[in-house]
Amino acid sequence: MDNKQTNLAESSQLRNGGAASETAIRPSIRMMAPGGSGGPALPASCVRLPVGRGRRTRRDYVIRRIAATGTLRSLVLLLLVATMAARVVADDLSLTIWRDPEFQKQFLGTYGVRADVEPRVTPAEQQELAQVANLMSVEGGADKARALLEKSLAEGVGVDPKAKPAKKGEAKAPVSAIYDFTLGSIYCGQTNLAAAAACYSRAVEKHPSFLRAQKNLGLVYVQSNAYEKAIGPLTHAIDLGAADGLTFGLLAHCYSMTEQSVAAEGAYRQAMMLQPDVNDWKLGLTRCLFKQRKFDEAAAQCGDMLRREPSRVDLWLLQANAFLALKQPLKAAENYELLDRAGKANASCLNTLGDIYVNEGVSELAVSAYLRALAKEPDKADPGLFLRDAEVLAARGAHAEAATLVERVKQVCGAKLGVAEQKRVLKLEARLAAAQGKTGDEQAKLLEEIIALDPLDGEALILLAQHYARNDQAEKAIFLYERAEGIEKHEADAKLRHAQLLVKKTRYADALPLLKRAQELKPRDDVARYLDQVERAARVRN
Repeated sequence: MDNKQTNLAESSQLRNGGAASETAIRPSIRMMAPGGSGGPALPASCVRLPVGRGRRTRRDYVIRRIAATGTLRSLVLLLLVATMAARVVADDLSLTIWRDPEFQKQFLGTYGVRADVEPRVTPAEQQELAQVANLMSVEGGADKARALLEKSLAEGVGVDPKAKPAKKGEAKAPVSAIYDFTLGSIYCGQTNLAAAAACYSRAVEKHPSFLRAQKNLGLVYVQSNAYEKAIGPLTHAIDLGAADGLTFGLLAHCYSMTEQSVAAEGAYRQAMMLQPDVNDWKLGLTRCLFKQRKFDEAAAQCGDMLRREPSRVDLWLLQANAFLALKQPLKAAENYELLDRAGKANASCLNTLGDIYVNEGVSELAVSAYLRALAKEPDKADPGLFLRDAEVLAARGAHAEAATLVERVKQVCGAKLGVAEQKRVLKLEARLAAAQGKTGDEQAKLLEEIIALDPLDGEALILLAQHYARNDQAEKAIFLYERAEGIEKHEADAKLRHAQLLVKKTRYADALPLLKRAQELKPRDDVARYLDQVERAARVRN
């Protein structure tokens, strides 16, 4: 009981199973020079729009230029749309993004296509994607854009409405994976992750090297806590060139959640190299180090994070756990004391602090920590836990400190003490009374209260019998011993004590069967020697 191992609960794992939130970085508004796609980028304020052709807005001009380029380059902002949607971004913000001319240019692909990781689109598909961008820029347009994409995926793009429908069994012209990807992003915006995953899956089936679809599919799986499924698309995305901190960090989280700690450690280190300021990757690495029992590295990692964020309670606790695992309890005690002085320590921390002081033999500091823990949440305090602390102090010889704690438990938790806790309190007080040299009558009164609460408490019966034996009340003592002998758990001890009393009264023959039974139930060398001595004494007496 006095060498307790207290494991503090670690900080919840990466907040509900999700990865660190990606910082939504909206690029500064830049537009290509009107002369073509190859000129230098100019600030929006420097772009000259044609005049004299009616009231065209900047967006109208951009869309007209888009239709003439014939190329597509969908932007990583689609990933941001999906990510922001998963965080339930307000509709008006989403509308603002879709109205952004820069976003429309990149969505429709004026910057060229990477053929190895992006699917190509036909001119007809490009025109229809321009309609999607227009629909997404107005309120309520997301549903219309979704319906347009779903119809195109089902019927094909650029099909002449007057043309005869395809014969049964005849394959339709495949629609670009960009459609599935865009539809998946819209579903993400509507927090329909299952539908989004299905769309992204179709996109990668059509175009396995579609980097952004692989990455988004992994991200959706992570958000759905489908970590095993997420590993495949995320690793594929990295193979295709997605060597960014977010992808490595999400992959590391998936490895960690599937108990692949070595792989998780490697991925977290890559994520930290690319995003050194993201603490979630550092915290994830620390957890992996714990799982691999690399406590030195874990403690050092916590120290590095604490230098940057000294107010992180979870890091102080995690580092304290590492110190305990390294058998450096006093360093852990420093962490707990610092948290307590900052008003951040909870009852569990202070109980662990008290345990450390008990094991270090500093009972005064131990009882102080236990009393502080009891004062933290008196209404929620568990009396059994603090009675255990008092029992440990008493077993270590810290009787005054144990008595102080018992008295405080009675004051704070008196109304919540059940029969079992009341018995523990009375037993503790009886032991402490004897240890502190108080009168035997006080101890006997406490023991009688225990027996009144529980007539089958063998330990109390034996203690009270010993009290009467010391005070030359043999008959009362024998009666109590006999009652204790009827309780299986205490039979051996009760028969031994009973036999000792009879030997003291020189009733050796009566003591022998009791000793033999006690030795039979619980063989001990000292009892065997004592039995031999009593047998010799009995023979001499006869």
